[in-house]
Amino acid sequence: MKTLCVFCGSSLGFKPEFSELAQTLGLRMAKRRIKLVYGGAKVGLMGVLADAVLENGGIVTGVIPEFLIKAEVVHSSLTEIIVVDTMHERKETMYRLSDGFVAIPGGFGTLDEVIEVVTWRLLGLHKKPVAMLSHNHYWETFSALIEHVVKQGFAMREARELFTIHDDVDQAVHS
Repeated sequence: MKTLCVFCGSSLGFKPEFSELAQTLGLRMAKRRIKLVYGGAKVGLMGVLADAVLENGGIVTGVIPEFLIKAEVVHSSLTEIIVVDTMHERKETMYRLSDGFVAIPGGFGTLDEVIEVVTWRLLGLHKKPVAMLSHNHYWETFSALIEHVVKQGFAMREARELFTIHDDVDQAVHS
């Protein structure tokens, strides 16, 4: 894998472990020469992750809609910044540029990105791996929700195989 899109929060969350996870992921990506594609902000876990990749000699592409440049505080030190018009364009650009996806803790934006990329995989629009890095069981409720959807007959059993959940950074990067 040469380029990995990472979905994560524009906030830090309440636990310091979330920032440590973003730092570890960024370090491992840089050491393996895996280029980061992400939402382009310098705040929250997004900023922690990008800084970790950059500080360890890695390459980072940020994709941000014009209207979020001030709100999310665009990261001005990135290798490349792509400014787009809409959120949909942001996601489509990140998806197109990436060989795979990893989600770490985040809020509604992260959930939106994960759901969309998993849905696109379900629809056969891509075959790229989708992994969630479930530090402190963060993604267990997501997995339970998918299980509930399957049990209620709104998704086939194969939906469980559209993504993987890992506790280990190395497993998530290689999935």
